[in-house]
Amino acid sequence: MTTTERLSPLDASFLHLENEFAHMHIGSTSIFEGPPPPFEQVRALLESKLDDIPRYRQIARFVPFDLGRPVWVDDAHFNVDYHVRHTALPSPGGDEQLRLLVARLMSQQLDRARPLWEIWIVEGLDDDRWALVSKVHHAMVDGVSGAELLATMLDVSPDVVEPIPSAWSPRPAPGNVELATEAVADLVRSPYEQVRALRAATRVPRQALDHLKEIGAGLSSLTGVLSATPESSLNGPIGPHRRYVWTSVSVDDIKKVRGALGGSFNDVVLATVTRGFRALLRSRGESTDRVVRTLVPVSIRPRDDGEMATGDGTMENKVSAMFAELPVMLEDPGETLSAMSAQMSDLKDSKQAVAGEALTSMAGFTPPMVLALSERVVARGAQRNVNTVTTNVPGPQLPLYSVGRRMVAVYPYVPLAGQVRVGVAMFSYDGTVYFGITGDFDSCEDLEVLSDGIEAGMEDLLFLARQRA
Repeated sequence: MTTTERLSPLDASFLHLENEFAHMHIGSTSIFEGPPPPFEQVRALLESKLDDIPRYRQIARFVPFDLGRPVWVDDAHFNVDYHVRHTALPSPGGDEQLRLLVARLMSQQLDRARPLWEIWIVEGLDDDRWALVSKVHHAMVDGVSGAELLATMLDVSPDVVEPIPSAWSPRPAPGNVELATEAVADLVRSPYEQVRALRAATRVPRQALDHLKEIGAGLSSLTGVLSATPESSLNGPIGPHRRYVWTSVSVDDIKKVRGALGGSFNDVVLATVTRGFRALLRSRGESTDRVVRTLVPVSIRPRDDGEMATGDGTMENKVSAMFAELPVMLEDPGETLSAMSAQMSDLKDSKQAVAGEALTSMAGFTPPMVLALSERVVARGAQRNVNTVTTNVPGPQLPLYSVGRRMVAVYPYVPLAGQVRVGVAMFSYDGTVYFGITGDFDSCEDLEVLSDGIEAGMEDLLFLARQRA
């Protein structure tokens, strides 16, 4: 019998949530110093990295009748030229032209018949720059593993090393009968696996009881986010096309604000995002006497001494979520930061992320057919309990290179789904936090108001910090 690797319930959910309007890939736009290298050189370098990323040569195969979660199998017809592509910007080749290109690329679904990734090499940027635009399906990576993947694809040294090609042969793919048989066997084994897990937990009753208490507290907290938020243009039907803008703030500026006003790094960042959404709602003539509820993904990977999530060598999603309420009703930047800091502290104590992880794990006990159907129904249903998504992923704080050219900026991309029309992704790299803002094309032609508001929020906090220093 052919060996396959089954997608986790969370990974599979990103496949099931995808439809013609919700494209569930994440991505980034990396900008490099020039001059642009030859396309063939970049392509050869990227191809040489694939041995370290086996998932990039695999496709997701669905099990007949959804008897089991999809499995990863080697692509017998893998062709790197399909995935590594080459294009150029129209003159004048500024950031605006690059953002328009990225928006168009991200508006296209990845081909399910092939490995779920693309990298576009973009020439024609002004100031002798060039870019790499990366798309990878959320079923393959989360934010932390995506950052780890970026580091794998790039180099920590400007020295150009000649890529060494390697031979690769795909393993035989299973047939539909084999897939169905393996899925049924997994379903039969599942109850016994749960019994063993329960017995293991009883051997450490205190730890198990404490964990159950945390889950209970988290579930109680999560019930509060089931209520609908006020009507807003932030929610509604979305189309297949996207708008994309970006901005950035200095890590040193964030540290100055923290030193003078308190709060965590993430609190300061969320305070600037709050200022951005306040500006967006006011520009649309909508009331700001409310909160903007955001889903905040939380990594459940191991943490370092600085309490940062670290990669553990796996590609799969290992995330839970909390639900924060951005206090857009507050005008004073200091009050906004204080309110954001207090709320995030309360959310950590609420154990929402622990409960979310437990619910995700429970999905593994749900019959795959029921799970797939329910996720598709949720994806098409009305969502008014969440207005937006904000994700913040720490990246490397040292320069990275591709074929000897330094990466000078990297802007993340977050997908939209359901009835959420705006999402904000943040990625820190080499002393800067980069914001990538995704919007529905039909309803968010004013997306720059949000990015300008984030910049203004940072300036307001810096001004207040200087006053109190």
